[in-house]
Amino acid sequence: MALRGVNRVLTGLAGLVLVALGAAVLIGSLDLQRHWGFTLPSAWPFDSPGDVLLGRADRRKWRAEGWWWPAVIAALAVVVLLALWWLLAQLRRARLREVLLNGGDGEPVVLRGSALEEVLSAEAESSAGVERALVVLRGRRVAPEVRVGLTLAPHGSPVTAVRGLSAEVLAHARASTGLSRIPAEVRVGAVRHRAERVG
Repeated sequence: MALRGVNRVLTGLAGLVLVALGAAVLIGSLDLQRHWGFTLPSAWPFDSPGDVLLGRADRRKWRAEGWWWPAVIAALAVVVLLALWWLLAQLRRARLREVLLNGGDGEPVVLRGSALEEVLSAEAESSAGVERALVVLRGRRVAPEVRVGLTLAPHGSPVTAVRGLSAEVLAHARASTGLSRIPAEVRVGAVRHRAERVG
């Protein structure tokens, strides 16, 4: 399953759990079953304003069992490991490792994503008014996208830099790779420098 699908499933499950828990607390705390005249299943955790999820007797009962604390620790460890896996998957997703290009003979050509990033960064930095450029390749292997961070020199113009990126850097990348389009998200900043005294 793709990472996007995993994200959607996890978000949906979290939403369902939160909605169910919120409904249970709301129905119990407002005593809606008595006000509205309906009955709840016997396993319903809250059925009156004074109910709690685990009473004192239940808590002591489970703590007395020898398997209770190992089970709690194991469950928490699994949750932490799954959360770390999900976080690392998000970080890996930030960069595209390779791009598939049409080789002309029907066989795809694999281009390293880092190589394309370096070429785009170098060409963007050679543009007028650009001090530094950071390019991150994202998207899919057959449809890459770029996120570009441009740091302008004190005399640089944001409009000129963005136009140069679109008309030259990205145009050259499309021509050299054979891709019909390379969508780009551009963020522009300026080099911090001390104010000069005029005196």
